[in-house]
Amino acid sequence: MSRAVRFPPGRAGELRMAPGRRRRARQLLARRPGAVLLLSATALLLLMWLPACLRTGMVDLRVYRAAAPHLATGDLYAFRLHLSGPDLFPLPFTYPPFAALLFLPLGRVAWPVASGVWTAASMAALCGLVHCCLRLADPAAPAALHRRRVLLWSAVLLWTEPVAVTFAFGQINLLLAALVGYAVRRRTAATAGLGTGLAAGIKLVPAVTALYFLAHRRWSAVWWSAAVFLATVAAGWWAAPRSATDFWLHEVGEAARVGPVGSVLNQSLRGALSRTLGHDVGWSAPWWAGAVPAALLALTAVVRAASRGDRLGALLAVQFSGLLLCPISWCHHWVWAVAAVLWLAHTPRRTPAHTAALLAWCTVLAGYPVHWLELAQPDITQFGRPWYLATLGWCYPVCAVLTLVALCAGAGGYARRRMPLTALSKTGRY
Repeated sequence: MSRAVRFPPGRAGELRMAPGRRRRARQLLARRPGAVLLLSATALLLLMWLPACLRTGMVDLRVYRAAAPHLATGDLYAFRLHLSGPDLFPLPFTYPPFAALLFLPLGRVAWPVASGVWTAASMAALCGLVHCCLRLADPAAPAALHRRRVLLWSAVLLWTEPVAVTFAFGQINLLLAALVGYAVRRRTAATAGLGTGLAAGIKLVPAVTALYFLAHRRWSAVWWSAAVFLATVAAGWWAAPRSATDFWLHEVGEAARVGPVGSVLNQSLRGALSRTLGHDVGWSAPWWAGAVPAALLALTAVVRAASRGDRLGALLAVQFSGLLLCPISWCHHWVWAVAAVLWLAHTPRRTPAHTAALLAWCTVLAGYPVHWLELAQPDITQFGRPWYLATLGWCYPVCAVLTLVALCAGAGGYARRRMPLTALSKTGRY
């Protein structure tokens, strides 16, 4: 007969309470996902957003607000927001004139109101982007399960480097990504083209979304996107012909006007190559040697994802191609890493390539490597770096390439496995 095992009272109490704590935590996640998101957002705003605002003051939002009135005077692209500090470069306005036209109302309200509304809109945009990505990945998920996923994923993804930096700088990335995510889910070509064309008119890189429509043979959406984009160009030219001439004929191809190409903040292929070689590679042979394989890999990923009904995978490959090939892709432009994590986490059949890409993204997004690399070498205008810093400066391009490889490796998408395309069309969304 075995003897009863006796624990000290304190230890026994701990053992009895541990399952209860775990159970309560699971219940909180399952029944109160909105409270989890609220707690996460509050902690982020207090620990990261508020200190950043006190230090840099949401500098990109300040640029949008201060530069927009220069649209009427014709010197929009001569504007610079000068920051205090020897290592901070003057910030120009880098978007098309149509964007400045949309930013004009920001200067008519008090700064606390503008910054508060912008932050709330960015928070809503993150939830909207997660919602669109999860619906693209799994359109047949029950509404309650989908809503819980959106809230819990948003609570976690708030803390990733691109999202947190977007909030700190007051950037427009989340708003544009949510607009694109909404557009590609629309069945009506005019609605899809309207969202994509507007996003491209505000910031040129989202124009790459047209490849998504081409891969799915949505020709009307492509034409609508082009028409809306041209309408934004015409509107900017009508509102400020001088500024529009400066941008479209002189400024649009000058990467250096946006900021230091060699800064670790620039996580494009051009930025990574420039830091490795010690000079701006521009459009030289090294850039082509990296850009051509990356473009072919992205194109292969788009075609394969579209052919198997993996709509989120196709959209992800398209957006990563734009981020890799664009001359300047600051780390906060990489909010599409949110979609990468969601796609890798919800892929029904996972290969070793998927696991490697997911682990890489989790490490990079949670580790804030760009922040630490910037502290290690504060002079962001300097190209030359020690080999180990230059190597770590490849973190986002490497993760993107791993994701594209995983896309090419293949995994059955939820869209085809769980719901036929004819059923999707009846919902008004593709």
